[in-house]
Amino acid sequence: MIDQNFIDRLFSLDKRTVSRAITIVETGDERSRELLKSIAHRTGNAYRIGITGPPGAGKSTLTNQLTKYFRKQNKTVAIIAVDPTSPFTGGALLGDRVRMTEIGMDPGVFIRSMATRGSLGGLSKRTIDAADILDAAGYDYILFETVGVGQSELDIARTADTTMVVLVPESGDSIQAMKAGLMEIADLFVMNKSDRPGADNAIISLQTSLMMRSHDETSWLPSIVKSIATSNTGIDSIIQAINNHQAYLLNQNILQKKRELNSKIRIKEIVETQIREELWSRAREVSLNNSLEKVVLGHLSPYHIAEELINNYKSEFE
Repeated sequence: MIDQNFIDRLFSLDKRTVSRAITIVETGDERSRELLKSIAHRTGNAYRIGITGPPGAGKSTLTNQLTKYFRKQNKTVAIIAVDPTSPFTGGALLGDRVRMTEIGMDPGVFIRSMATRGSLGGLSKRTIDAADILDAAGYDYILFETVGVGQSELDIARTADTTMVVLVPESGDSIQAMKAGLMEIADLFVMNKSDRPGADNAIISLQTSLMMRSHDETSWLPSIVKSIATSNTGIDSIIQAINNHQAYLLNQNILQKKRELNSKIRIKEIVETQIREELWSRAREVSLNNSLEKVVLGHLSPYHIAEELINNYKSEFE
């Protein structure tokens, strides 16, 4: 059972309780589900921003600068770092660690590093559950920072309200290769380290790719912002671009629809996970193993075995 005092402390932004709550949801057990159900009525207020892009683009430094900006506006910020090379996990250069200490000591900032748990570099289901905990606790902004490779691109787009893709001038040559991933899910592009040679050409290449998209006067066309995160250059422009996208989502009534679609996908995944766990009981695993030889020898098709297992599962509910 989840103690009501625990819930009350969570809602009062007690950092230790928030951390314990995330640890609970990481287990994915019955207590985790009970906790998530008990805080559901307090979710939906935080604005979720995804920060992704290739390794070395400066995502962590940008996350740090954005956090400091929001804190100056007296907004609370929660950061979920999924990038295994992120400074939040302790695997970065000393300078990054110093900057993380700077915001990590702020009572209005919560930082949590979470494992991908086999999600091919993407956000795990537990990460999204953790975001609900942070949302219910009362944080104004939730920032997801992850490497933009593999599954993380789709996960970020489905989890965040605004997805920011961070690139560097050297990314220009690989933009075409990223079309099916980062290019498709970005609501905002940030050309970081824009003082490097080739920045303007990279932006032109990016603009050309964007203009080839199918769009009309009602669709959102991502903006491209130049920044130098290490010197805090361009942060105001990034914030403005985020605010513009948020206003667009609200004015077009897209934010609610997007969250409903994401919830639908999430619910389906939860149902599928629970059914899969129930289906593969020890007895069915034994039954499957006993049938493998017949499949290999060609006596039965895998479809025969699958149908038999499903029918046995269905019979339990009749």
